[in-house]
Amino acid sequence: MPRPREFDEDRVVLAVRDEFWDKGYAATSMDDLLRVSGLGKGSLYGAFGDKHRLFLRVLRDYDDANLRGLRERLDAAPRGVDVVREFVLGVAGDPTGAAARRGCLLANSTAELATSTPDVAAEARRSYDAITAILTEALARAQREGDVDPGADPAGIARAVLAAQLGVMALGRTGMDVAELDAVARSALTRLLPTPSR
Repeated sequence: MPRPREFDEDRVVLAVRDEFWDKGYAATSMDDLLRVSGLGKGSLYGAFGDKHRLFLRVLRDYDDANLRGLRERLDAAPRGVDVVREFVLGVAGDPTGAAARRGCLLANSTAELATSTPDVAAEARRSYDAITAILTEALARAQREGDVDPGADPAGIARAVLAAQLGVMALGRTGMDVAELDAVARSALTRLLPTPSR
């Protein structure tokens, strides 16, 4: 009978996630992962497999948490359009600029690995498709609530909103001033959200 694990798996996954997030996949060594997890090599491999499998676990958990958060925001939002606006404007929400410079683990990982690592590309597609579906739902609700032109295509706008948010995040990684980043995000939203004609 296998022995129960003697460590907090969630704590280890979060510690490892932050190391990958701060350094990127290639620059994170097994020694880094052992250090931040506090585990020996045998325990880390036994629980999570090799570095690649551990990274995929971390990325999937990160994506699923973000999707749950986006779904919860839509369910609780007073208006559907609020969720769409927050999705794009949130990138510039930290006045220190630290969050913008850190970026998004999924976006960073996609830029680093998607062309060379099919399972990372597949995870990115899965997550971005799910985000697009929630944004589409938010935009369809915004149409019913009179905040978005009823003749617009919610799915098409949702894909464009996702692309805009990823672009704002990429600019944030360069260290762009937060006020300027916020202005870029607001400008994108003004162009992407067709308001009903009065």
